[in-house]
Amino acid sequence: MIRTSWIASSALLLALTAGGAQAADGRTLYVENCAACHRPNGVGVPGAFPTLVGSKVVTGDPKATSRIVLEGRGGMPAFQGEMDDDEVAAALTYVRGSWGNKAKPVQTADVGAVRGKARREDARASLQAH
Repeated sequence: MIRTSWIASSALLLALTAGGAQAADGRTLYVENCAACHRPNGVGVPGAFPTLVGSKVVTGDPKATSRIVLEGRGGMPAFQGEMDDDEVAAALTYVRGSWGNKAKPVQTADVGAVRGKARREDARASLQAH
């Protein structure tokens, strides 16, 4: 009985570890997609790229922040075609918890709701144009 339970526990641990390895790594996604403009330390470039450190936009409503990442803003590119919902959530969670920021993690469902709403609005606009 003990051996069977140990094997089951080991299998569960292995499955959880494998799933975690496949999960989006927010820090890596930030470095690969955001750090060139917002700098590796999140301070941005004054007058060009805003700081993410202590930003009320970053630490505010996760859906609003998700919309900015998905659709872009100002000179920032849109990442809706580059990153999936898990990746956006992971990158934003990293930013919201780094450099002294203390905001709650962003949930994949929040990003998906924003992405879905944008698709519905685009469809409506397309129908209205005809």
